[in-house]
Amino acid sequence: MLKLVGTEHYADGGVSEVIRPAAVVPEDSARTILAALQAHSVDKGGVWVASARQWSRYDATGVDSNGHPMGQLIGCIEAVYGATTRYEVTLYRVTVSAAGTEAGWTVETLCDEPLAYGGLTLATCPRAKLQPPPKPFRRTTFNDFV
Repeated sequence: MLKLVGTEHYADGGVSEVIRPAAVVPEDSARTILAALQAHSVDKGGVWVASARQWSRYDATGVDSNGHPMGQLIGCIEAVYGATTRYEVTLYRVTVSAAGTEAGWTVETLCDEPLAYGGLTLATCPRAKLQPPPKPFRRTTFNDFV
């Protein structure tokens, strides 16, 4: 079940949401998605910039003389590699920029584009198992600490 929490709406129209439970991209899909993001990077005629912690989607291809994307940022997907198992990718926060919101992008559509390379959507992506919070620490007597 998809539950988005911690939604922030910015004055410029941008939206940032925390995905809970986090989406966990299985190893086979993750490898396919990461290869596709590299193949579709802005410097290769695509619209993505993928790093070890973030996947950024732009509205146009190409980079300037300094290597920066020439298009406007549509949004970013925050990722952690190897958090659950060594080769899985965990997606935990998604931000859609003001330009992305104006163009009709949502958290779901931004995530669904790269996840489709691995045969997934945000709605069908496996979820992290949430652990119950730890029991509170309780002191029984003062002598327990002496």
